Amino acid sequence: MSDKKPSFTFDAIMRDMKGGIFAPIYILMGDESYYIDQISNYIQTHVLSLDQQAFDQTVVFGADVNAAQVADMAMQFPMMSPRRVIIIKEAQGMRSFDRLEKYAEHPQPKTVLVFCYKNGTINQRTKFVTSVERVGVVFESKKMKEWQLPGYVQTFLAKRSVTIDEKSAHMIADHIGADLNRLNSELEKLIISIPEDDRRVTPEMVERNIGVSKDFNAFELRSALVNKDVFKANQIIKYFDSNPKTGSVYSLLPLIFNFFQNLMIAYYAPNRADQQSVSGYLGMRSVWGVKDYMTGMRNYTGKKTLEILEKIRETDSKSKGLDNPSTSAGDLMKELVFFILH
Repeated sequence: MSDKKPSFTFDAIMRDMKGGIFAPIYILMGDESYYIDQISNYIQTHVLSLDQQAFDQTVVFGADVNAAQVADMAMQFPMMSPRRVIIIKEAQGMRSFDRLEKYAEHPQPKTVLVFCYKNGTINQRTKFVTSVERVGVVFESKKMKEWQLPGYVQTFLAKRSVTIDEKSAHMIADHIGADLNRLNSELEKLIISIPEDDRRVTPEMVERNIGVSKDFNAFELRSALVNKDVFKANQIIKYFDSNPKTGSVYSLLPLIFNFFQNLMIAYYAPNRADQQSVSGYLGMRSVWGVKDYMTGMRNYTGKKTLEILEKIRETDSKSKGLDNPSTSAGDLMKELVFFILH
């Protein structure tokens, strides 16, 4: 029977740490820096008091140390504190993690050693990582998928006793994207603007505070395409083309591609006539989010969906100048929308 620990979630790690439970080793790695920073910053500020930090906390960058030096630091006993804290920031700049294998097998119990490895992962089959999994925490911080963002916005605001409707959540998510540092910053600013007697976020509030039109945005474009609303879809493309300050018209391409890519997947669901079945097949938590795909399967055949995906790829290539000497961004997007809707 394996003694490998199950994978940790961000919430579980934070819950343990707030309860005073700290592991001897943390490997925090992945493409989403937000969660890595949140965990490491909490350790840096909460394991030791300010006075203790001066003696028993060390923060270094991976490029400035090697594995042998890190192991030597970690083996030392604390001077004036119950624990010693060592944080390796930008650990992707450090080499020879294999030289930490012996330490990971028998870590110093009074040390909290943290590796912040961003924009990638350490091979999880290495002996170093498998040893850390047995005694500590290995956490992979993954970029959030586009379809998860509206739910994230709703949960973030709910924790602060703020409600938000589906449209407003989509407007924010589609406008800001999956950069959680920026997304959280915008949400914090939005919360400040909400009156105490009415803790609701509306499309008008999003338009006023975040700068995305309540009528002409990526959410409304997706809705127009799903429902084959030719007039509305062309209105939105024209608006983006005429108002470059709202963002490049090409910024709509990933959203369109994501929808039709998921629509293609939905066609392979075991029971595509059932919302619950399609929702589970797409990995969606809420049946509400799958309604667009049910409508999409009524309005687009599988063959047409494949053709649309190919047309989006072609448009993306042309937007980067490939086989496109002169067609403007607006004209390319109008051509794409026409192809999708006819």
